[in-house]
Amino acid sequence: METRAFGGLDRILGEFDKAIKTLSTRARSSRPVPTPAPSPTAVDAAALTDAERLESVRLMRVNHAGEVAAQALYQGQAFAARTATVAAAMQHAAAEEADHLAWCEERLTELGGATSLLNPVWYVGSFALGALAGALGDRASLGFVAETERQVEAHLRGHLRELAAADERSRAIVAQMTHDEMQHGARAASLGGEHPPWPVGAAMGLVSKLMTRGSYWI
Repeated sequence: METRAFGGLDRILGEFDKAIKTLSTRARSSRPVPTPAPSPTAVDAAALTDAERLESVRLMRVNHAGEVAAQALYQGQAFAARTATVAAAMQHAAAEEADHLAWCEERLTELGGATSLLNPVWYVGSFALGALAGALGDRASLGFVAETERQVEAHLRGHLRELAAADERSRAIVAQMTHDEMQHGARAASLGGEHPPWPVGAAMGLVSKLMTRGSYWI
């Protein structure tokens, strides 16, 4: 039996399918949701004050939106990758990020919150950025990933400072995500990623702030 070769239209339709699944179906995790170590001060969502719970919802919604964007970014880069090795690396990273997507979604449900209504916007924009980065070449694409992960790591560390100390469940999730993002960035750099020019890094930071503020409120 001959293996079918997928053409351009097949690949485009495949990307539409991935987008629909990311935006409309519940994410599944290959790893258990991170849980805090047993602590006499640990509390569940019901025990948080209204202000603490609302802030946790907003921060975890931002994190969920960031993971939606990460899915699109990696898929866009894999779509435009020039070598099978880099395409496979992007697909692998997207699969690992799917765990984060599922964890954030589950925690939002526990807190009584909802995901961002702007997620389709973040997905489309991030896929376009990823495809553009991929079109610039594999080294530039990998460097884009490394810089993205560096910025995401800094963003998550900020959330660890902002989340209520009592919300240990959310903090455990964010802590594990931070660790994973560090590994993703290091992997991209080890594959030959080139650090993007300063204007590119600055532009990425501005886009990140726009997404963060938008998802925090909507």
